[in-house]
Amino acid sequence: MRYKNKLGIALAILSLQATVTVGQSGKWGGLVNLPTKVESEKKEQSDKSKKDKIKKFEELITSDAKKSTGLFNTYKVDDKYYMEIPDTLLNRDMLVVTRFTQTPVGLKEFRSQYGGEMLNEQLWQWQRRENTIYIRVPSYAYIATVNRDMDAALANSNALPILAAFDIKAFNNGGKNVVIDVTDFYNGEIPGMPLPEKLKKTYKIAGIDAQKSYIDTIKSFPENVEVRTVKTFKSPVLPADNSVGTMTFGLNTSMVLLPKVPMQARYENERVGYFSNRKLDFGANDQKVTRNAFIQRYRLEPSDAEAYARGELVEPKKQIVFYIDPATPKKWVPYLIEGVNDWNSAFEAAGFKNAIVGKEAPTAEEDPTFSTEDARYSVIRYFASEIENAYGPRISDPRSGEIVESHVGWYHNVMSLLRNWFFVQTAAINEGARGAKLSDEQMGQLIRFVSSHELGHSLGLLHNFGSSYAFDVDSLRSPSFTEKYGTAPSIMDYARFNYVAQPGDGVKNIYPKIGAYDRFAIDFGYRHHGGRTPEQDRDWWEAKIQEKAGDPLYYYGKQGSMDPRAQSEDLGNDAVKAGEYGIANLKYILPNLEKWTYEQNGSLEDTKDLYKDLIGQYRRYINHAIAYVGAMTEDYKTKSEAGAVYTYVAKEKQQGAVAFVNKHVFETPYWLLDTNLMKRIDYGTMANKVQEMQNQVLTSLLETYGFARMIDNEFKNGTKAYTVKELLTDVSSSIFKGAKDDMFKRGLQRAYVDRLGVMLKLDKPVQETAYAAAGLTPYNPNLSDMRILILSELNDTEIRVKKMAKGSKGFEADHYADLLRRIQAIKKLNS
Repeated sequence: MRYKNKLGIALAILSLQATVTVGQSGKWGGLVNLPTKVESEKKEQSDKSKKDKIKKFEELITSDAKKSTGLFNTYKVDDKYYMEIPDTLLNRDMLVVTRFTQTPVGLKEFRSQYGGEMLNEQLWQWQRRENTIYIRVPSYAYIATVNRDMDAALANSNALPILAAFDIKAFNNGGKNVVIDVTDFYNGEIPGMPLPEKLKKTYKIAGIDAQKSYIDTIKSFPENVEVRTVKTFKSPVLPADNSVGTMTFGLNTSMVLLPKVPMQARYENERVGYFSNRKLDFGANDQKVTRNAFIQRYRLEPSDAEAYARGELVEPKKQIVFYIDPATPKKWVPYLIEGVNDWNSAFEAAGFKNAIVGKEAPTAEEDPTFSTEDARYSVIRYFASEIENAYGPRISDPRSGEIVESHVGWYHNVMSLLRNWFFVQTAAINEGARGAKLSDEQMGQLIRFVSSHELGHSLGLLHNFGSSYAFDVDSLRSPSFTEKYGTAPSIMDYARFNYVAQPGDGVKNIYPKIGAYDRFAIDFGYRHHGGRTPEQDRDWWEAKIQEKAGDPLYYYGKQGSMDPRAQSEDLGNDAVKAGEYGIANLKYILPNLEKWTYEQNGSLEDTKDLYKDLIGQYRRYINHAIAYVGAMTEDYKTKSEAGAVYTYVAKEKQQGAVAFVNKHVFETPYWLLDTNLMKRIDYGTMANKVQEMQNQVLTSLLETYGFARMIDNEFKNGTKAYTVKELLTDVSSSIFKGAKDDMFKRGLQRAYVDRLGVMLKLDKPVQETAYAAAGLTPYNPNLSDMRILILSELNDTEIRVKKMAKGSKGFEADHYADLLRRIQAIKKLNS
C-alpha cells in the first residue's frame, strides 16, 4: 500500500494503535484497540448498504425462534443461529476453549485425539465499529506494571489482529444490544483454531466439507456460551476406512467471560516450581526490559477475612471442584476422588480448609445443563485409549495467571504402566505387586497416587525432580520413616515406588505422598495477602523462601536441569547406593518373574513386557549414576545471598559413579540373560540387545560436553577435580581387562575404539546458544585440550592392545588385529 501524503500515513498508524488499560491498583493492564479513524467514500457506501439491511428485531428473531438466555442471548431461527451481544460486554476479554467431543476411530499419534481433549485456546474481544462487529485477539505478553509512561509506546506496538467480522442484523434493548448471524462462522473452520498441523499432514486433510458439517447446539449460560459442532473434513487417508474419504469430528467451543478486574497476580519464584504466564515488562525497570512471570493458580479467597487474619483455618468463598467424568469405570471413581481430596492437607498450610473436593459429575436428571466440555468446570476426563499416560493441564487467564478450569486427562492404559512399574520396583518386598494382575484395591491406590500427582499440575505445580534427593538412601529402608514420609518430600517428583527397601526390611508404605515441599508450594501459591501490591507480595515471599534455603526438604529441582540431584525416577541422596539396592532387588525378581505372574493359559507376552520393563528399570539405575560424571549442581541465589551457585560434583562421587557403571555394565550383566527365562521368551536377540545396551551406556559416559566441563573443572580446581584422563583410564581399565571367550568384552573394546574416533571427528565449534539451551557446556574442539587428550588415549589404547595381542591365537588374535586396524585408520584420519 502506498500513501500519497502525510495525513494518509498518520491515519494508517492511528488505525493500528492499541492502549494499555489500567486494572487493579492502577498497575495491571491489558490491550484494547482504539477505534479506527479511516474514512473513505467506499466505506461510507458499504456502511449505508449494511444499515439498509438491518431489520427490526421482531422481523429477524421471529416468535418461533428457540432462545437460550445467558451471557449472550442466542437464537435459532430455522437453520440460522444468532447471537445478541449487549453493549456492556463489548471490549471485554473472553477466554475461548475448543475441545474434541468425538474423534474418528483409530486416530493415533496425536496428543489431542480423544473426546474431551483440548484443541486450542484463544482470547477474544468483541468490538463494534459502526454496523460491523469484529472479533479481535488481544495479547498480554507485553505489559507495563509500574511505569505508566510506557503505555503509549506499548499501544503502538500491539495492534490486535482481527479474527472475524459480522454485519449487524438487528438491534434490541433500545439499541443497546446488537444481533449478528454466527452460522457460517461456527460452521466453518475457525481461524486460529484449526486442526493440528501434524494431523492434517498425516491424513492429508484438504479442507472442511460444509455440506457434511453442522452446528449441533448453541447454549448460553450466565458466564459462558457453549457451541457444539460436527465438522467433516475431506481426507483420502483415514485411520480406519479409506473408502469414505472424509473424517468427522465433534467439537465444543466454550466462550467464558473473564473478570473485568483481573485477579491480583503473584510473581513466580525460582525456588518454588509453578507453571507461569511469561511477560516482557516495560515498566518494572525504566532502563531495560524485564522478563517477569505470573504463576498459574486458582482464585482462593477466605470466606471470613478476619478469622483468616487471626490464623484460623477458614473455607474459601469458592471451593475448587473437580468432577469425575461419567465415562469413568465406577470402581475407580472413589480413588480418583481421594486423589483430589488428598490436597486439602496442603491447602491447610495456606490457611484454608475444605479448599478442594472431588465429586462425581451430576447426572442429566440432577443437572441437565452440566457438560464435561463446559469450560466453567474442572474435570478428570477418562479416555478409552491404549496410551500409557495421564496429564494435568490448566486453562488460565493470561492477564493474571488465574486458573479458569482444568481437564485432567486419564488414559485407560496408564494402569498397565502402573502395574508393570509397581512390579519391577517393589515385587521383591511386596507380595501385593505379584500376580497376573493387581487387586482392585491395590490398583486403586496406584490410581489415587497418580491422580494426586496430576492434580498438582492442575493446581499450577511443576515437577520437582530434586525432591527425592532430600532423603538419605538408608532411611528408605526404615518402616517408621517411610510410613511417615513416603519416598520423597513432594508428590510432584517422579519418585515412584520404593525400590530401595530390601526383603526383610519390613517396609510397608512404598508410595510417594503429599509432603513438606508440596505444602510449602501451595502456601506460596495460594496464601491470601490482602492489601499488598504484587511487588510487596513478591518481596515478602522472597524473604520467607530464603529462610528455607539449604533445607533439603524444600529444595526445588527443575525438570530438564543438568543438576544430577534433579533426576527423574530416582530415590535418595546417593544414586550409586540406591542403584545397588535396586539392582539387588531386580536380581531377586528376575528368576521368579514367570512364577510370580503365572496365570492359567496366560500369554507369555505379559512376561516379555515385564522383562522389558525390568531391563528399563536397570537402565534407569545406570543412568542415574552416569549423570554425576562431569556434572555440576546449581543452587539458585539472589545477589544478596552469599555462596556458590554452581559447584562441581566431588571427585570421589564421580569416581564412585564410574566404578558402579564398570561393575554393572562393562562387567557383563549375565544375570539379565537368565537361561531358563530366555528359553521361554527370547528368540535369539537378547545377547545382541545387551551388547547394544553396553554400547549406549559407553556413549553416554563418554560425551564431549561432559569432557568440556571436566577440563574446566581441572582448570579451576586442579587435583581436586576428576579429569578426562582419569575417566578414560578408569573406563578403559575395565573394558580391556581381557577378551578371551567373551563376545561382550570384545564388543565393548571395539565400541571404545570407535567412540574415540567419533569424538575426534567433532572438529567444528558447537554453538554456545544451542548447548546453553540444553543446559550443556559449549566447547570448540579446535581450541580445547580435548582433542589432545583423546589422541593420547588412542595411543595408550594402541600400546595396551599390542601387549594383549602378544601370544594370542586364532579368533582372539584376529580380534586384536581388527582393533589395531581401527586405531590406525582413526590416526590416519587425524594425522
